[in-house]
Amino acid sequence: MKVFTCSVFFRYVSLAFFILVPLISNAQDNSFTIKGNVIDADSKQPVLFMQVALFKPGEDTPVTFSDTKDNGEFSLSAPNGNYELNFYLIGYDKKTIPDIRLNGNTDLGKIEVKSENQNLEEVIVQSTKFPFRADVEGITINPEANMSNLGGTLLDILRNTPSISVGDDGTVALRGSTGTNILINGRNSSLTQNLDQLPASAVEQIKIINNPNARFDADAEGGVIDIILKKGEDLGTNGSAELTYGTRGRMNTGARLNHRTFKYNLYGGYNFRDWRNVGTRTSDRILFEEDERLLQETAMESQNIGHTFNYGGDYYFGKNIISYEGVFTTNVDSQINTLYSQLSRNSTREPILDFVRRNNETEDDDGVDNAIIYERTFDNPDQSFRFLASSSYRNQYKVQNIDIFNNSTDSNEENRTGQERGFTDETRNIYVFQADYIHPISEQKKIETGLKSILRDFDNDFVFQRFQEGNQDFVTDPNVSNRFIYKDQVYAGYFIYAASSGKVDYSFGLRGEYTNLNTELINTNEVNKQNYLNLFPSAQVLYKLNEENSLKFTYSRRIDRPRPWRLNPFPDITDSLSIRRGNPNLQPEKIHSLEFGHMLNRAKSSFTTNAFFRHVDGQVDMITIIQDGISYIQPENLNTSVSYGLEFIGLGEVTPWWNISGGLTMFRIIVDGSNVENGAINKGFAWNTKLTSDFKLPLGINFQIVANYDSPEIEAQGRDLSQYFVDANVMKNFFKNRGSLALSVRDIFDTLRFAGENRTAAFSQDFYSKMETRIFLLSAKFNF
Repeated sequence: MKVFTCSVFFRYVSLAFFILVPLISNAQDNSFTIKGNVIDADSKQPVLFMQVALFKPGEDTPVTFSDTKDNGEFSLSAPNGNYELNFYLIGYDKKTIPDIRLNGNTDLGKIEVKSENQNLEEVIVQSTKFPFRADVEGITINPEANMSNLGGTLLDILRNTPSISVGDDGTVALRGSTGTNILINGRNSSLTQNLDQLPASAVEQIKIINNPNARFDADAEGGVIDIILKKGEDLGTNGSAELTYGTRGRMNTGARLNHRTFKYNLYGGYNFRDWRNVGTRTSDRILFEEDERLLQETAMESQNIGHTFNYGGDYYFGKNIISYEGVFTTNVDSQINTLYSQLSRNSTREPILDFVRRNNETEDDDGVDNAIIYERTFDNPDQSFRFLASSSYRNQYKVQNIDIFNNSTDSNEENRTGQERGFTDETRNIYVFQADYIHPISEQKKIETGLKSILRDFDNDFVFQRFQEGNQDFVTDPNVSNRFIYKDQVYAGYFIYAASSGKVDYSFGLRGEYTNLNTELINTNEVNKQNYLNLFPSAQVLYKLNEENSLKFTYSRRIDRPRPWRLNPFPDITDSLSIRRGNPNLQPEKIHSLEFGHMLNRAKSSFTTNAFFRHVDGQVDMITIIQDGISYIQPENLNTSVSYGLEFIGLGEVTPWWNISGGLTMFRIIVDGSNVENGAINKGFAWNTKLTSDFKLPLGINFQIVANYDSPEIEAQGRDLSQYFVDANVMKNFFKNRGSLALSVRDIFDTLRFAGENRTAAFSQDFYSKMETRIFLLSAKFNF
């Protein structure tokens, strides 16, 4: 029966083919071409990749559609008839040309389209060839314009972003502050806990908002980093595939596909990553009163194997859009850290103890995000309503097997004197419910209001065991093992009034947040509850001096609530003499943030200057405490910190074959930690710079150099030393720019390392960490 059915099916297909081919050919003979050139109404520059669709009047489905080319040109073919032509691109107002009579080949010439009227969000230099653009709120990063991101992760993108520094443990600092609110597609997500597991190729853009208004969570000292994942916006069926392979067998490969009509959009993407690394870390600690010196060196090997899926769809009906967005990640991290320690008398160099600890660690990490979004538009394009409901789940299961070799510097099996192991089972759940409404009062005025609830539930179960020779088995240590439960609920509402008056755009907002936080140590029955209500005003003003120059001012009051990992008192057992742990008694930071800036916007260049000031009450910093010869590193609330500085961000086309972009951030920090340690007031000047230079060479070859430098920066008990590196990249496009082949050399001079020093009345410590950072990567990509 199946064979008969298939046979009949193919007969009908063949018959239809022979009937339709002449009809199609005849239709093509009677068709005409309509073409034109789309340009930006303000800059007069070509608009790339704008969707152009030809409709029969009154119909919802286009007769034909296409995208504008690199020079803004488009060309469509259709039969004789009456039509209307529509133009679509995110960031531009929809444009319609009605009453087109197509009875011959038609050239519409230059067609101007206008940018959307978004107060206080003026876009600077629209060209996608630059790695970022600046506006009144901060900067928007275009990852694909920086070839150093090829084959990398989200952290690699941030390392090459002005104003941002990335530490050796993946900590992100914005203008010297490590307190940042990192979002996925505008949502709070547990997937942001480890940014090195999100591939750069899955990221469409990143928005950095230094001084957010009342629309955003008041959380985080430094501001908001919003990671927008790719979902596919072009009409029709589109896709891409890529492969990166590098030294030490590093590999990153992925593909994505989307199909969009005027009724729906479906998309999906997949990335596989296999990343290996090796490195060393050294530490030299001196305890003055005990007259002890501890020299340590750690040999590190690691491998991460991960899979990332992002998928979803949009359904358009009338003035309504219903969207689903999903992300699933699964990763396996494995590492072997061998720690060699020598303890001696500092004054005489007399040996006290030699030992080795080898930590063989594996971690399974699975996470999934789901979001349902409803959007409603109105006849007035400035009016809108949006509702979001999302859930984010993550499970991490870590196993540590530690071999101990006391009185020895040799980690051979016969020298082993002890064994320890730890099991960490952690689950994280985040639920977000949010509604936002914008209502225009007039053409120049509007109000915006919204409600948001964030519910977090984290459960960390840690079991620590030691091997006992007597019974030849591992025994749980109740003094170290524990279960930590963290729950918080944040309920927020906000109101913003925005207006435009001649040359001035301004908005004033107020956000209220009620926080209910509970932590519990199950084994010891220790409970910590915190409840507080806070109000957070904000203001933004943009004054347009002329078409090219604008002045801006922003202010916000913010709060930085301690993260769960900082509250969790579980120790890191990797090093028995230098233990990291959390502090369940931490209180939130209270922040006042001011910024004043100037923006110069020209057709082929822009330059932004920002002066900023930040005052923090209850600044949280990592403090080292010495007890019985053991260093305990934990976060503490300090009295205050003050930072202020200047930021310069520029980009432009020097010549038709040379573009340059980058930023310079300079700031001074004053930290008052005298409540933790007498006289612990530290101050210092720091700066960082990022520079990207692109060259168009003969034969269609692109060459790019990326340089980064971070100066030394002070902390409560010392400072981090400088770090710097240079990347070089070369790319060649093929198949009419649909395909490309690129060679990247990361850290070509092999200079990137992390180092620092701590100085107190009780001890001094110097550390140095160097991973394999000079990496060669070959990447191939094809778009279809």
